[in-house]
Amino acid sequence: MARPHEQWHVQVETSPGDVLSTTLGTGLRIDLHTHSVVSDGTDRPEVLVRQARRHGLDVVALTDHDTYDGWDAAHEAAAEEGVELVPGVEISTHCQSYGVHLLAYHVDAGYRPLARELARIRLDRRDRLQRIATRLTQAGLPVELSEVLAHAKGASAVGRPHVADVMVAKGYVASRDEAFATWLSYGCVGYVEKYAPDIVDAIGWVHGAGGVAVLAHPWGRGSRRLFDRTMLTLLAEAGLDGVEVDHQDHDHAERAGLRELATELDLVVTGSSDYHGTGKNGHELGVNTTEPAEWERLLERVGQRTPHGTRRPGAEA
Repeated sequence: MARPHEQWHVQVETSPGDVLSTTLGTGLRIDLHTHSVVSDGTDRPEVLVRQARRHGLDVVALTDHDTYDGWDAAHEAAAEEGVELVPGVEISTHCQSYGVHLLAYHVDAGYRPLARELARIRLDRRDRLQRIATRLTQAGLPVELSEVLAHAKGASAVGRPHVADVMVAKGYVASRDEAFATWLSYGCVGYVEKYAPDIVDAIGWVHGAGGVAVLAHPWGRGSRRLFDRTMLTLLAEAGLDGVEVDHQDHDHAERAGLRELATELDLVVTGSSDYHGTGKNGHELGVNTTEPAEWERLLERVGQRTPHGTRRPGAEA
């Protein structure tokens, strides 16, 4: 059961006559980045939500890679558990040839430009698996596409973690982490480039769908040299709404520096677990959380733009 805390009710008009309603409070625990078996997590969406309740979370976002397919099951479980479910998606994009993840919240799943792009990304993900399997097989580690899809268990968005699971099952490596470090990351034998749209275009589609866009773990995995002050300024000018600051890939000094930059650029600061179940160690639900005041700031931006990505007349900048 959640701890007692002060709460207040917030309503945000996302479109004329359409109101997003949420409850906020000073003691709420908010985790805005999680994955289920619909992409590369290991929990079913409804199980993930129940786990969120057990970990004392009040608000949790389901942000599977490049798909909305877990939303319905997660919403049903959230209603039963008394957890607020934030519908989200983590979009594969690129910025200056680097792969970059963009978190989107409260997008309209029926908005065709974004839905079409996500479908294109998912199709390339599947095609990429065959190319990866071929490379690994040629390197002496036989892997079949059928094996990867079997381990994916019907995931809508398949990817390298599912290849890693096959490699673990066949005894080639001990863990997903080892598979990535030695075979699947950039520069390794099993690495294959994938299709991803430009991040600025993706921000525009997110806004067109009435949602908000947050840059995921920007200083993790060697990306600090890309997301310096100049680049973050350019993305803020392109409409980026927030930055995921409190993340396990950021150390204390990186969090402090990134938080300072975000404040200067008027970007919302979020914190998240990037939970993948047993698929990623050290990312337990609620290990990092978003301050309620920052979440309220982000919610205020939901639906403030027209389908062309510009702000509605009268909406505050």
